[in-house]
Amino acid sequence: MAERVIPLVDQRLTALRAAVPAQSVPATGLLADTLGRPLRDLRISVTDRCNFRCSYCMPKEVFDKDYQYLPHASLLSFEEITRVARQFLAHGVRKLRLTGGEPLLRKNIEILVSQLAQLRTVEGTPPELTLTTNGSLLARKAKSLKDAGLQRVTVSLDGLDDAVFRRMNDVDFPVAEVLEGIAAAREAGLGPVKVNMVVKRGTNEHEILPMARHFRGTGIVLRFIEYMDVGATNGWCMDEVMPSGEVRALLATEFPLVPLEAAAPGETAQRWGYADGQGEVGFISSVTQAFCGDCNRARLSTEGKLYLCLFASNGYDLRSLVRGGASDEELASAIGHIWQGRGDRYSELRGTLAAEPGTGRRRVEMSYIGG
Repeated sequence: MAERVIPLVDQRLTALRAAVPAQSVPATGLLADTLGRPLRDLRISVTDRCNFRCSYCMPKEVFDKDYQYLPHASLLSFEEITRVARQFLAHGVRKLRLTGGEPLLRKNIEILVSQLAQLRTVEGTPPELTLTTNGSLLARKAKSLKDAGLQRVTVSLDGLDDAVFRRMNDVDFPVAEVLEGIAAAREAGLGPVKVNMVVKRGTNEHEILPMARHFRGTGIVLRFIEYMDVGATNGWCMDEVMPSGEVRALLATEFPLVPLEAAAPGETAQRWGYADGQGEVGFISSVTQAFCGDCNRARLSTEGKLYLCLFASNGYDLRSLVRGGASDEELASAIGHIWQGRGDRYSELRGTLAAEPGTGRRRVEMSYIGG
C-alpha cells in the first residue's frame, strides 16, 4: 500500500496580497474574468473543523488529535462575513452557499444566516441562500436554520449501508442519524434537499443503485460526484475514479433516464430525469467532463481568503482589507480587480499539467474552503 503524502505547506499560513487597485473597479453587477465568466456564486467556509474524517477530505492520519485548527480570532466574524458578502452581491453574485469543514459546528450559525438573508442582489432580490452539511447535526438545527432565512440544504451521504458509511466517515457515525437530518430538513421546508454522493471505486460503488432506489420519488435530488484530486492529503489516484458515464449506465440498467436542461448557467451538475417522472439525479464530473468554461464560483475561506478555484494553491487575503480600514468601495474594487484577472481552469488542463509532487505547488484542502 502506497504511503500517504502529508503536505509540507499549510495554505492557511500563506496568502496573496489583496490590494486596492489604483484604478477603481466599480461594482456594477457586470464583472467578468479573463475568459468572460461572470461572478454569480460565492461559497463561504465558516469553519475549518469537521466531526467526520472522510478519507477523501479530512483523513484521520493527517487531521488527528494534534492537528492545529485556526484560532477563533483568525476567523471572520459574522459581521465581517456579511460585509464581504455584500460586496460580492454588488458585483453580481446571486447565490451564497455556507460550507466548511462542517458549517453546523460554527456556534450560532443561525445568526449569520439571518444576517445574510437580509442582503439583496443587484436586482433587488434576496440571494439564494444554501448550506452544505454532512447531516450529523441537521435534525436538531433544521427548523432554526429555516426560521433564520436559510432556503435549502445539500447533504453529503456516501452510502446507505451502515457499515460502509461508518467506514467512510471514519468516526463510526451511523447513517440513520444523517437520514433523520434529511427528514428534518424536508419537514422544515429546506428544499428541494439535495444529497451528494462521492463515488470512490473499490469503496462504495455498490451503493449507487441502493441510493437511487431510496431517494427516487421522494423529491430529493441525488447527485453523484466523481472522486476528485482536491488538496494533497487524500491519496487521490485516477484508478479510484468512477466516471459519471459509468455511473449513469449502471443506473440506466434499472431506471431509464432522460437528459434535462440546466437549471442555471454555470451549474456544476448535469441533470437527468427518471423517464417515468419520479424525480431526477445529477452528475458532477469535474475529472472526466470539466465544466471550467462557465464556472462562475468564488470561494471565501473561514479567515477571509478569496480563492478563485477549488483546485487553487493560494488565496487573496481580504481579511487584511476588512480589518485594515478599507472602505466598502475599496473592498469591492479589490474583489473586482482580483476576479478580472482570473484565468483558472484547472480541470480542463488537468491532463496537460506537470505532475504536482516536487513542484512546490500544493492545492488547498477541500476541508478548508468547502466543496
